[in-house]
Amino acid sequence: MKYLLYIVILSFSFLGNAQKGRVEKRIIKSVDKHLDANLELLKTSVNINSGTMNFEGVREVGRLYQDKLDALGFSTELTSGKAYERAGHLVAKMDGKKGPKIMMIGHLDTVFELDSPFQEYSMLNDSIIKGPGVADMKGGDVIIIMAMQALKDAGVLEDMAIEIIMTGDEEKSGSPLELSKKELIEIAEWADIALGFENGDNDSATIVVSRRGSSGWKLKVKGQPAHSSQIFTEDIGVGAIYETSRILNEFYLQLSEEKNLTFNPGFILGGTELEINHDNTGGTTFGKNNVVSETAEVHGDIRAVSPEQLKKAKRIMTKIAENNYPKTSTELTFNQGGYPPLALTDGNTKLMGFYDEVSTDLGFREITAVNPRNAGAADISFTSGYVDMAIDGMGLTGGGGDHTVEETANLNLLAEKAKITAVLMYRLMKRKKD
Repeated sequence: MKYLLYIVILSFSFLGNAQKGRVEKRIIKSVDKHLDANLELLKTSVNINSGTMNFEGVREVGRLYQDKLDALGFSTELTSGKAYERAGHLVAKMDGKKGPKIMMIGHLDTVFELDSPFQEYSMLNDSIIKGPGVADMKGGDVIIIMAMQALKDAGVLEDMAIEIIMTGDEEKSGSPLELSKKELIEIAEWADIALGFENGDNDSATIVVSRRGSSGWKLKVKGQPAHSSQIFTEDIGVGAIYETSRILNEFYLQLSEEKNLTFNPGFILGGTELEINHDNTGGTTFGKNNVVSETAEVHGDIRAVSPEQLKKAKRIMTKIAENNYPKTSTELTFNQGGYPPLALTDGNTKLMGFYDEVSTDLGFREITAVNPRNAGAADISFTSGYVDMAIDGMGLTGGGGDHTVEETANLNLLAEKAKITAVLMYRLMKRKKD
């Protein structure tokens, strides 16, 4: 009797695995079937200028992708970005009931504005495409659409709970950040799993499980002005520039060995008086070599791999800034908001393991984690603390030159990435159900 029960259970297991195999074969077949059309979709979208501040161009790309998602049965919306002075976002929803709630993250904008000399794609050979935003990240957006088409053709898309957001201001966030990232955070609060389609470190054998956050800091220093012959005296002290150099040197000595932490002074001005540009890109200063400097100012950024590391660094930097040389005073401030870190979690690592399993099962490559030093801030960071699992770097890779006129990608990887994405999502649905 026990043997008969074992045979029955085994038979159901084989039937389940066979069904799973049939669905995955339909997914793969669909990606191949629609590949040429999606290559054209990528080229069309790359040739639409969508520099962050070209609002109409960003929305045109959004409408292009919106039409594709509408045709697949998503309910879609192009939101208004007026409140934070940007173009807005594309949001698409599929209200299935099976499996985990999955959010997918892309962005519509690029760093290449209307005045850039880099406006259209070109083929460097039969597989390498060069173009504005081809990797960062219109290639990733097209992979999202390809995966959705494959799940639709396999007959499982309507069962899944998916929300897609393609932001319109990833490259240059609108302000205030709480409005710019409102929809992104709301979807993260809803979701169980977040999948990001940036191109990671441009290595097709890696996935991002942790990203460093990014925020700014500002150091203002005051000294006692006087003739330079009086510097170092009890009444005059050392001046603003010496105090500034002390602080920056101590930052380096005490924090430069902290793993995955960086803090970069982007510009420094000092002298008798100074004026900062309204957009905080520099400024002007006046001083004389025979006058003790009265004022100095430094603007920089800080990148940390976890909230705890960021808090520790801020505490040490503040203590250093407060230990002033004689006759000087300082004010160190840290920007509110910024991009939070995507902290490494067991869930993120587990999700990368699922991605690796799919990749190898489909005959592609083994997957390892990106070094966080090679993964800058991105929209997926705003999911940290909300979702159980998150990975990024699922977009089009194999090129390089991001944010420059040399940006390229390998079109041979487009189908591979779409197949892995769609099969991963299907298996996640089945895993939750089982």
